[in-house]
Amino acid sequence: MANELKFELSEEMIEQVVSYSDFLHKEPSVMMDEALTQYFINEEKKLLEKRLGEKNHETNLGFDEFWEDVDL
Repeated sequence: MANELKFELSEEMIEQVVSYSDFLHKEPSVMMDEALTQYFINEEKKLLEKRLGEKNHETNLGFDEFWEDVDL
């Protein structure tokens, strides 16, 4: 089974890809791979920050308040 995706780019985006490809001396496929890799890194970071934010809302105590009466 072949892994094929079909997608469309606007004419403006195609022109930018071609321009940067010429300027950077990179194949468009390499640029797209790099761009998607960075996109996935950014999205994963956002998801982790969101999960952390949701987890932090489980308590309304600050760090110092939480540990205030704990004897170690």
